[in-house]
Amino acid sequence: MSKCKLEYIWLDGKKPIPELRGKTNIKEFDKTPTLADLPLWGFDGSSTMQAAGHKSDCVLKPVALYPGCQPAKTPSSCSAKSCFPTARRTRPICAPRPPMIRIFGSALSRSISSIRTAVRSASRSTAIPDRRAPTIAASATSTWARSPAQIVEEHLDLCLYAGINHEGINAEVAKGQWEYQIFGKGSHKAADDMWTARYLMARLCEKYEVDVQLHCKPIKGDWNGSGMHTNFSSKYLREVGGKEYFEALMKAFEKNIPDHIAVYGPDNHLRLTGLHETQAIDKFSYGLSDRGASVRLPVNFIKYDYKGYLEDRRPNSEADPYQIVSQIVKTIGEVPQPAAK
Repeated sequence: MSKCKLEYIWLDGKKPIPELRGKTNIKEFDKTPTLADLPLWGFDGSSTMQAAGHKSDCVLKPVALYPGCQPAKTPSSCSAKSCFPTARRTRPICAPRPPMIRIFGSALSRSISSIRTAVRSASRSTAIPDRRAPTIAASATSTWARSPAQIVEEHLDLCLYAGINHEGINAEVAKGQWEYQIFGKGSHKAADDMWTARYLMARLCEKYEVDVQLHCKPIKGDWNGSGMHTNFSSKYLREVGGKEYFEALMKAFEKNIPDHIAVYGPDNHLRLTGLHETQAIDKFSYGLSDRGASVRLPVNFIKYDYKGYLEDRRPNSEADPYQIVSQIVKTIGEVPQPAAK
């Protein structure tokens, strides 16, 4: 028998976007546990905005399992048996709807924006001296943190270790702004992985006394905001497609602008202005290779007879992936699928 750290991660009741919560349970197993081996665990829902104080007991039921490596300065302190089970509030709304098969890939941009310094045994975020763009800032009382590039490289390794389907990283337009891509087949997988990747990034930045900023427009001005561009597809769109079906699909997306914007992240009006590779928040457009459109068609989409995947560029970096997926699935479901010719 060996002891195992089970870190239960869930979303609280904060609105409009829930925040991540976590607590660690120590259990003994005679082998590496599977999802079925993980116990239910209680928590105080009154402190997470999920229950009233007079009836506060809530139960965590793990729905996904990630073999974990706690963010640490040396590989030797990683535990191969650490786990990241997850329990969600919004996860059930994106349950599968046969016969559709979906592939979702989300690209999340976020800014690593400031260093925390110790002040009277407390912690605060230092102001960013250069207000033109988010960047790493240090004070005389602190040491320099790792550069954002080094942090995202370490985050990539943590995600791969945990089995998250992380597909790549790149720097973005604004200073300190980086992007990573998560891909998953089915509506739950990509969203599960995205939330867990966010958690790992938060823990990693905490170790290096650096803040990660998910707000879609952390610094106002002539800079790109932060998005969570969402690639989506269905079995029909990949295998049949066609111009008629595609145009009907885009009409459905245009009709449902308010419903999509409602779950595509707070303060999106600050980002979706029609500038900086965005379409205005109250408009809908699509275009081949057009990053200024609401929905971008990949370069070969029309060439391949309107088959493949599409990219919704409107979700922002702070949005809940489960709600994004749910709304996209709902809109797709409104469009009849003509019989293949």
